[in-house]
Amino acid sequence: MSFARRIREIEPFLAVEMGERAQALERAGVDVVHFEFGEPDFEAPAVIREALEKAIKDGHTRYTHSLGILPLREAIAEHYLTTYGVTVSPDQILVTAGTSPAMLLLFGHLLDPGDEVVLSDPYYACYPNFIRYAEGVPVYVGVTEEDGFQYRPEAIRENMGPRTKAILVNSPANPTGTVLSTERMAGIAELASAGGPFVVSDEIYHGLSYQGRDRTILEFTERAFVLNGFSKAYAMTGWRLGWVIAPREQIRALQMLYGNFFISTNEFVQWAGVAALREAGEERLRFRAMFDERRRAMLAGLRALGLGVGCEPTGAFYVLANARHLAQDSVRLANEILDRAHVAVTPGAAFGANAEGYLRFSYASSLERIGEGLDRLARFLAARR
Repeated sequence: MSFARRIREIEPFLAVEMGERAQALERAGVDVVHFEFGEPDFEAPAVIREALEKAIKDGHTRYTHSLGILPLREAIAEHYLTTYGVTVSPDQILVTAGTSPAMLLLFGHLLDPGDEVVLSDPYYACYPNFIRYAEGVPVYVGVTEEDGFQYRPEAIRENMGPRTKAILVNSPANPTGTVLSTERMAGIAELASAGGPFVVSDEIYHGLSYQGRDRTILEFTERAFVLNGFSKAYAMTGWRLGWVIAPREQIRALQMLYGNFFISTNEFVQWAGVAALREAGEERLRFRAMFDERRRAMLAGLRALGLGVGCEPTGAFYVLANARHLAQDSVRLANEILDRAHVAVTPGAAFGANAEGYLRFSYASSLERIGEGLDRLARFLAARR
């Protein structure tokens, strides 16, 4: 059976594949330390879980407005005003079942076949697949450890052409943990001015910056689509709740697509989102402090093992560590570590050519499990030498 071209061009998501291999070992009775997934190891705050239960008991289980329930869109708008000083209308907000459906619809909305999207390399593994599925062309701008994995406006400009429809920004970034400076965000926004390409800003790791406050692209330009959600900062990965903020003249098209393809987002989960934004602020800050402590433990441990961390991450919950002195093939190395040390990590090959030879370590696990995983890696490396 043959498949459409757009399907044949989709690459496997290696983080998921490593996770599934790890789960198969666990079903066979093997204890595995998980450093491969970007998923907090604790539950969402009690106030959020209680709001979900109440919403179900109150019968909030039906279709909603295709943009999402108004109280949640109002809470998101209030969040942008109080957090960033940016005014967003609730009518510019589309509530989605996580940011992935939003991205799928967004690139389908923006791109004709052959249109281009500029993105950094390394990049979040799924970005090129979203672009290719919309029959667009990813155009890569290399960023390197030696340069702090910085996404530079001047390098973006050099890679823009007549078919460039969007510049994709991710700050804090997956897999590098890099946070863009104010100057670079302003420079990227300037590239979108006067009818230039839109900026698509994936801000899912906002709330997990450890030096200074988060900056949204909307502080610098209105020619932007912002993707965000509850998965990371509120430990709500499986709840599948996110949003996209669009320019006023673009939101109706996205709403129409979402209504056709998804109808609406689960109502009871949306009410939990309202509670998250309005009642779980202190818990969110506590989570950030926990991740920062884990970040420092992971960094110290990896450096002690001789893995290269020349660029210290200051956001998200990942360390992209240089393992090229161990192997050039990161997929083979990650599988070897899983099979022999029973530690699951994501190979750098998942994140682009510039990340090959690196391994991504998530520090979303507890300090105890981070310590256990580092001890296992120490024994593995000693035996390997």
